[in-house]
Amino acid sequence: MGKYRTTFLPLQRFLLKMLNMNLLKTSCLSVVLAAAEAAFAGGLLENTNQNIAFLRNPARDAAIGIDGVYSNPAGVVFLGDGFHLSLNMQNAHQTRTVSSVYRLYPMGLGNGGSEHKKFKGEADAPIIPSVQAAYNRDRWSFQFSFAVAGGGGKCKFDNGIPTFETSIAQIAGMLGAKGYDMKAYMQGRQYYYGVTAGAAYKLTDRLSVYGGARLLYGSASYKATVSDIMVKMAEGQPAIPFSTYLDAANEQVGQGMATVEGKLAGVQAQIDRLTAAGQPVPDALTQAQAQLQGTYAGLKQKEAQLDMLDPYRDGVNLMCDQTAWGIAPIIGIDYKAGRLNLAAKYQFKTRMRMKNKSTVKETSLISAINKFKDGERVAEDNPALLTVGAQYEIVPALRVMAGWHHYFDVDTKQYTKAMLGDSNEYLAGAELDVCKKLQVSAGMQRTEYGFKDEGMNDISFNVSSYSVGLGVGYSVTGNIKVNAAYFHTLYDDYDKSADAIGATNSFTRTNRVFGLGVDLKF
Repeated sequence: MGKYRTTFLPLQRFLLKMLNMNLLKTSCLSVVLAAAEAAFAGGLLENTNQNIAFLRNPARDAAIGIDGVYSNPAGVVFLGDGFHLSLNMQNAHQTRTVSSVYRLYPMGLGNGGSEHKKFKGEADAPIIPSVQAAYNRDRWSFQFSFAVAGGGGKCKFDNGIPTFETSIAQIAGMLGAKGYDMKAYMQGRQYYYGVTAGAAYKLTDRLSVYGGARLLYGSASYKATVSDIMVKMAEGQPAIPFSTYLDAANEQVGQGMATVEGKLAGVQAQIDRLTAAGQPVPDALTQAQAQLQGTYAGLKQKEAQLDMLDPYRDGVNLMCDQTAWGIAPIIGIDYKAGRLNLAAKYQFKTRMRMKNKSTVKETSLISAINKFKDGERVAEDNPALLTVGAQYEIVPALRVMAGWHHYFDVDTKQYTKAMLGDSNEYLAGAELDVCKKLQVSAGMQRTEYGFKDEGMNDISFNVSSYSVGLGVGYSVTGNIKVNAAYFHTLYDDYDKSADAIGATNSFTRTNRVFGLGVDLKF
């Protein structure tokens, strides 16, 4: 990683000198910062799709099944004696789209003169495995699970993101350019692996309780590049590399300063001779001296500006890897009342401190950069989660379910957190035994987030959504059941108010998941 040049401090000094110009408030600094945010779901988002049964019908909070090792662990004890095992594999594909409007986008040589531009990222998780296992004996159920509890793949923006584009547009505008061009790329990878172990105990034939704990290990990496920056300095002229512009501008400034210094020396010599001879200095000479001094000060300022931009002549590269782990207790309860089954689970908050291994080596006066400083530990807690569910057997072959999930997001510690309130999910579904061997099921889930504008950015964002799932279960034998399902999410749009530079962004996503699994009993 040492081959990537760290260029934060020169830019920082440049910004500290120039921050009075609103144009630069989110300049190249934003390019660097943009790369260092989570690009795949995690942190405040818990992956609840840890079994194909959930994809078939997400309202599993009070269902009795081996998938209950995650969704209803207290109810697993009612499965009966023996060893129960569930092996699952999922394939997920997401897109993330930011529709951005900014007044300087028309300067982009590839933007067709439009202030509107779409940036699309794709996130693929080809294989998401999970395992749930339970050994039941008498009144006890000893349980274990492994799953991707958060994140689960890579997300890449092949053409960058609005933060990249607006940053280069601002630099072009500051230089007085007539246009700009660039290549940008961003990729993020995030996995939170969860290992859970616990035990359920049947207090009575109707009531059971559960206690356990989950070990969460987080691994993430982020990479961003901005390269091939071009600027068009005059109409009718081709765009030139940013490095070529800097070389020419530096040469021009250098020559200009030498010329002005020579003229100033000449004017000063005349003033000195007149003063020595006791003659008055003409106002025209004094004015000429003042004008030359002003020109020289302007050239010095331009020289300083070019010095601060020089580290970016070849673009920007950033790499950051993060790891962390944490443990959280889990408790649960299940109660059977005839055809009605009620259940609840509480998963405590997981304290997570992501440790950075990064190309950012120096401490900056701008605190946002320090989030990604090498060796820093960044707060990214996973919120506590309360789930409550009910299942009712209308007839022996037909069951309906409902559930509620409450995420205690506000109580978490995050490096950057802007929540109006906690997140909630509302779930409903049904399952039908078509015959002795075949089951069909379907369900829906409504997810509502409480983000503020400050919590939404073009790198990491979640928006409220509706999800639907449907699938089948087929009992090959009395001890082998195969599950297959499809799960699709329809996302709302989140329109964010204009930011400090006047850019407006609208966020949305797409998501689909296919799953196949097998449940075994020994």
